[in-house]
Amino acid sequence: MAGLYFHIPFCASRCSYCGFFSTTNLEMQDRYVSALCREMDLRESYIKDACDINTIYVGGGTPSQLSERNLKRLFGHIADKGMLRANGKDMEITLECNPDDVNERFCQALQALPVNRISMGVQTFSDKRLRFLHRRHTATEVYRAIRLLRGIGIENISIDLMFGFPDETIDEWRNDVEEAISLNVEHISAYSLMYEEGTKLYRQLENGEIKKVNEETERLMYETLIEELSNAGYEHYEISNFARHGYRSRHNSSYWQAIPYMGIGAAAHSYDVTSRQWNVADITKYIKAIEQGNVPFEYERLDANTRYNDLITTALRTKEGISLQDIEPPYRDYLVSNAKKAIANGFLRIDNDRLHLTRDGLFISDDIMSDLIWI
Repeated sequence: MAGLYFHIPFCASRCSYCGFFSTTNLEMQDRYVSALCREMDLRESYIKDACDINTIYVGGGTPSQLSERNLKRLFGHIADKGMLRANGKDMEITLECNPDDVNERFCQALQALPVNRISMGVQTFSDKRLRFLHRRHTATEVYRAIRLLRGIGIENISIDLMFGFPDETIDEWRNDVEEAISLNVEHISAYSLMYEEGTKLYRQLENGEIKKVNEETERLMYETLIEELSNAGYEHYEISNFARHGYRSRHNSSYWQAIPYMGIGAAAHSYDVTSRQWNVADITKYIKAIEQGNVPFEYERLDANTRYNDLITTALRTKEGISLQDIEPPYRDYLVSNAKKAIANGFLRIDNDRLHLTRDGLFISDDIMSDLIWI
C-alpha cells in the first residue's frame, strides 16, 4: 500500500468552477473527523501492512478549514494506527490549504504535525480573476503564505495554477507563470479552466454570460507554460505537473503508476490493483453509516480490459510513458498496432521499449488515448 488519502469536504465558500464533492457546513467537522478515525479502524484489513504506506495526502475541499484540534486528532489517529514510519520523516505527507488560511496561528499548529509538503490553490495572481472564480484569497496573501511556510521550515511547496479564463490574453497568462516562478516553489500544477456541469461557471457559459477562450489561444498558453517552466529548471514529468529535481509528487505518481492506495472519507476512492471502491458522496450518509460500524461504498472488480484502459489513461500521461514489456499480449500487440498512426505523425514515440507522448502529442493527448483504448 503506497498511498493514504483523506478527503476533507469542508469549504468556507464555494468556488464557481469546483465540481468536487464539498460542503460549506463547517459545523459537522467534529463528527466527520471522528468518522475518519473510525473508518481507519474499520478498514484495517484493507490496509494490510501499514508499513507499506509511504505517502499521506489530506485533500478536499479545504483541509486548512479544519480546526487545530481536529487536525491533531486526525494525525494522532494515523500515528496510533502505525502509519507514520519514523514519525513521518521518510514519508511524503501533504496538506492542501488556501493561501488566506495560512497565518501565524495556522503555522504554529502545522509545526505540531508531521506534514512536510503543502499544496496550495493559487490559481492566478490576478485579483480580478480570483474574484471571478469566487476565490477567498488575494494575490498578496499568496506571497505572505509562502513566506510564513518557509519560516517554519516547509521545504516542499506545490501550487496550482489555471489558464484559459474568458478574455485572458497570452501576456496575462505569461505574467502568472512568471509570478509562480518567482516564488521558487518546488512543484507547480497547471490546468485549463474546466466548465463542470452543475457548477456556477457552467451555468454562466450556458446562459451566454461568458465565453470560452478559443482552442488556439489555449494551446499557446500551454506552450507558454511548458517553455517558461522548462527554462526555469522545472521538469515536465506529467501532462499538467512540473517539479524541481527530486520534488515530483510521490503521492500523485502512485495513481499514474497503478500503485495501490486507500481513500478515507466521503467520496474518497481506493484501489488495490484488482478492484476499486468509492465511498458515498454524501457527508450525512457517510457519518451515519460509519457511526453504525459500516463503510458506505460501491465496488468494482477490474477485469483485464479495464486494467489495460486504466494504464492508457494514467501512465501515458507521464514523461516515462508505458513500458511495453509490462503489458501482456494481446494488449501489447493491440497497443503497438493502434499507436502506429500517431507514431508516424510524430505524436507518439517508442524509446527503450517505452511508449510515450512527444511534445506535439501532449496537445492532443485525449484523442491519442481514445485511439488506444481497448473497445
